[in-house]
Amino acid sequence: MNSLPLSLPVARTGAGTGWAVLAYFLLFPGFFAYHSLLGLGQIRAFLGGYFAPIAFVFAPGLLAIYLHRLRRGDERFTTADAGFWAFQLFFSLVVCVQTLADANPGVLANHSFALVYLLDTFIIFKCLDLRSDSLRRWNLLAVMAMSATVFAFAVDGVFYLGALGAAKDPEAVATYQGFSRSYLAAITVAIAAARSLPERWLLYAIGLPSLYLNAARSEFVALIVLLPLVELALARHKLALLACMSAAALLLWSQREDLLALLPQNRMLELLDLSQSTSANLRHQLAEQAWQTIRAHPWLGDYGSYQVGYYAHNIYSAWVDLGLFGFVFLLLLIALPALHAGAALHLGRRRSPFLLQAWAFLASTLLLLFTSHYFADMLIGVSLGAYARALMEDTHG
Repeated sequence: MNSLPLSLPVARTGAGTGWAVLAYFLLFPGFFAYHSLLGLGQIRAFLGGYFAPIAFVFAPGLLAIYLHRLRRGDERFTTADAGFWAFQLFFSLVVCVQTLADANPGVLANHSFALVYLLDTFIIFKCLDLRSDSLRRWNLLAVMAMSATVFAFAVDGVFYLGALGAAKDPEAVATYQGFSRSYLAAITVAIAAARSLPERWLLYAIGLPSLYLNAARSEFVALIVLLPLVELALARHKLALLACMSAAALLLWSQREDLLALLPQNRMLELLDLSQSTSANLRHQLAEQAWQTIRAHPWLGDYGSYQVGYYAHNIYSAWVDLGLFGFVFLLLLIALPALHAGAALHLGRRRSPFLLQAWAFLASTLLLLFTSHYFADMLIGVSLGAYARALMEDTHG
């Protein structure tokens, strides 16, 4: 059995991809590690919130690598590339116009950061080579380490390091959303790169309780949804598997009272009755406010017409800030590739890890855009980058 490599993985698909792989590990597992050390009081917040400075450091190199690979022919400019860069251009123009119009400076700053995050994640996930044994092993090791951290430091059924009181800069410690974002990205890559059914089920077995303890309801539901989507896509006997999964779901539901009594009590249980959830009620109010804005400004929206951070936590946010055109553009940008990837997996003969990764991220992104995430979420860049790589592999693989 091969041992773990002693250096970080470098993809084998052309020049410069090692920079993208390093960026992936620093931005996702690295974010989790930094904030874990921060929450445990082992370090000071010498990089602030961490993600922004790391993303800005990597952005010029990632863009240079992307362009260089296109010129060399290592990279193919796919329809996903065209859609992504068209959206980036449109989004950038909106930000520039609103800057000249003296729009809300806090919203402008957040969107400027989001443009960089989208660029980074798109290029990173177009470069990741899921066939690389070293990438798979290091990523699997990162998922295991993140899971171990959650299990080891959860208190009263909740993993929240900011509540431990050990942090030297407690205001800088990430919330559950930051931890869950890194975890969901890494475990989705691990599932797509897994070489066997037992490996995937091991990931589900550690991933679901990890996200449960993290109290990240949206990401927890996303992983639950991914399980049947991925397994049905890979199954040879889909109807038989669907029947087994349906029977298992019914059995679990029939025993829900006994099962719930065994679970740690945290905000995750509010999924059973969202009317009791303060955050769900707040998000409902924000969605209602966004809809009122849309009704008053149906064509162009009303950019930045909310307090910073109090945007609609769903795809309505695109309509408010980008207008009807931006809303439809974004919806089609994610929905059409999701339909194509899902159909290719379920109806076609190809079962490549690249297509599986694209399908998993696109499906998750659609779910989260409709339920809890705003339109400039970095998962959009992740999903389109993964889809662009799947299209490239479909042609050249």
